[in-house]
Amino acid sequence: MKQSATPPQELVQRIADNIEQVMSGQASTVRKILAAFVSGGHVLLEDNPGTGKTTLAKALARSIGAEFKRAQFTPDLLPSDILGVSVFNPREQSFHFHPGPIFTQILLADEINRASPRTQSALLEAMAEGQVSVEGKTHALSDLFFVIATQNPVEFRGTYPLPEAQMDRFALRLSLGYVAPEAEVEILSAQESEHPLARIASCVSVDDVLALKAAVKAVRVSAELKRYAVDLVRATRGAPSVLLGAGPRASLALTHTAQALALADGEQFVRPEHIREIAVPVLAHRLALAPEAKFSGITAQGIVEDILKAIPVPA
Repeated sequence: MKQSATPPQELVQRIADNIEQVMSGQASTVRKILAAFVSGGHVLLEDNPGTGKTTLAKALARSIGAEFKRAQFTPDLLPSDILGVSVFNPREQSFHFHPGPIFTQILLADEINRASPRTQSALLEAMAEGQVSVEGKTHALSDLFFVIATQNPVEFRGTYPLPEAQMDRFALRLSLGYVAPEAEVEILSAQESEHPLARIASCVSVDDVLALKAAVKAVRVSAELKRYAVDLVRATRGAPSVLLGAGPRASLALTHTAQALALADGEQFVRPEHIREIAVPVLAHRLALAPEAKFSGITAQGIVEDILKAIPVPA
């Protein structure tokens, strides 16, 4: 890996600006996705159809010149359709492994909750350890391996809700939402002749991104802020209406993405604002609420926001 001569803050901003050419009005979401990406996490995009989830994934891949593959999750999809399969070659009298779409740098797992739990679980090892085990052999994935999964939050027919173990593998859960009317008009104008994706070219190299991933680890997190992050996570475990709170993997995701945000801001130290900015996307999807919570209007996002108000911020 070559060391980039460009400052990390400038690299992150260059990627963000490139993506925002096709993602008008989504600067905050793009910032958080890049934070997850360069800190080694994965992202779940939960939103209505047509909000640009697939476009965002493609724009990111093109911005860094990375290999991109899309897997459309359906009820009949098998784990081997994702991981790959060995095929017998009669001429050589041997089996040859044919890798599946998971062997890429950026993987779009589209409508992930439409596949069966068995197929969903095919991603667990890959997302946690950067490798897959097939037929007794372990295959390493790219150092850049990044999963963007999507799901529709309001469509339940023919879907399989992701179990807690699977949700915990995602560093962030984000929603793009509908943009302002002015931004939507810009989208119409931008697509009059061709899709803006056709004009997106790489603005950094894969080596630049690997350098960013290394630089994130050098951002300092004070002992006080580490304890603050842990206190936020621990508070979810005893919160009212919460059956299952966030675990230690959430503490790691919270500090790592905060480091990435600090890097994007050109800072060498994480500030409390970085942890607070990312707390809801990191923690809310990891909470399992009591059945009666939804009838009383309680949400996981609201619980995390209440915790942020209750836990004192380090001076």
